[in-house]
Amino acid sequence: MPGAVHESVLDAIGATPLIRLRRLTEGLAPRIYLKAEWQNAGGSVKDRAALAMIRAAEASGDLRPGGVVVEGTSGNTGIGLALVGGFLGYRTVIVVPDTTAAEKIAALRAYGAEVVPTPGGLTREDPRHVNNLAARLAAETPGGWLADQYGNPANPQAHRDTTAPEIWEQTGGRVTCLVAGIGTGGTLSGTGAALKELGPVRVVGVDPETSAYGGGDGSPYYVEAIGHYRHPDTVDDPWPANWDRAVADEVVRVDDRTTMLTARHLAREEGLLLGGSSATAVAGALRVARDLGPDDVVVVIAPDSGRAYLSKYFDDGWLRRLGFLTEADGQGPLVGELPLLEVPVVRASWTVGRARAALGELPGPAPVARDREGPAAPSEILGAVTAGALEGVADDDPVRDHATAQPPSVGAGEGIETARERLGDAGAAWVVRDGRVAGLVTRAALGLPESLAPAD
Repeated sequence: MPGAVHESVLDAIGATPLIRLRRLTEGLAPRIYLKAEWQNAGGSVKDRAALAMIRAAEASGDLRPGGVVVEGTSGNTGIGLALVGGFLGYRTVIVVPDTTAAEKIAALRAYGAEVVPTPGGLTREDPRHVNNLAARLAAETPGGWLADQYGNPANPQAHRDTTAPEIWEQTGGRVTCLVAGIGTGGTLSGTGAALKELGPVRVVGVDPETSAYGGGDGSPYYVEAIGHYRHPDTVDDPWPANWDRAVADEVVRVDDRTTMLTARHLAREEGLLLGGSSATAVAGALRVARDLGPDDVVVVIAPDSGRAYLSKYFDDGWLRRLGFLTEADGQGPLVGELPLLEVPVVRASWTVGRARAALGELPGPAPVARDREGPAAPSEILGAVTAGALEGVADDDPVRDHATAQPPSVGAGEGIETARERLGDAGAAWVVRDGRVAGLVTRAALGLPESLAPAD
């Protein structure tokens, strides 16, 4: 059967196919299909919302000829807005956090968008926060219009109007479970609500392990375009208006390592090169499917392709540096196989006295990190401190005033030779496992002579 004929690129948004998973579902009773949203014209599910938001703004008069589309995004919504906006004659300004994959930034520029980077991991009140900066630019730009994917009702409405009816028709009304990641909330809320109106469909949201949506502490995670990060110093942290929590029957949490490995299995076993949010959703669906029967039909929203993340989730070096890949690679013993010293996390609000007690006789630096429980993510580490550097310092001094530069770090999955090279003259290095500081490796453990560098 020949493919569809479109009169413009806008007609190539929507009507994406369902693709059944075959190998990863062995031993599971239900049929599991992916809604292949990477086949939209701009490469992601966000094309649907972008088109709907721009059309609604035109209809309301908020976006006029010669206007400027502005948005804060981790990439995909910006790409959709740049594609649609460019075709319709609008200039596009996209604010992105500096953690956004390089491939997405390159795509935004290829579509003609003006890209404005801003630091990631800021408090919600910081004027440089991606959403705040985008709102300010929209207000200051003549003809500027803020798309506001988190609060714009046209976002979930796009999925009510298109995604849900497509799934219902494609499955012949037999879909019993919808699984989708939670980002802005628009895809899950709109699609899930509409499907529930059509039949008894169970809706499952999938969230990164530490994301606040699913009950995590809001600390950093490594999957883009999904979840909710909460800076520990944020005062008011409202969730998106487009995330209707009543639609989801449950929220399943998936850790970063499972996401990374699932993405690789999908590519190598199913022939599906998918992004991290897609892999997270698939991992959640596989977990939910264990309790379902042969009459169940599960549809998983797969937002985008893995082509936008080749430098991350599919790059062995990136995965090993962060300790997500820890199996032997044929190049000798790995750092994670060495005896590591337990390293406490010194919190930024602590006094020197409290830090000194926690450090004990640790022969190396400990991370000084933002105030959270658990291991420290590199993006939340503010510096390092050693027991020696605190000698003679008053107990009630703020410890963060005595933090110094961070030492080298090495992934638990990297080789010992790599660790030796990275260490240089430093006395020790932090070892990262699953994206968190997991221990300290000394020069002696790496078989190196004592450092010539100062101890502190």
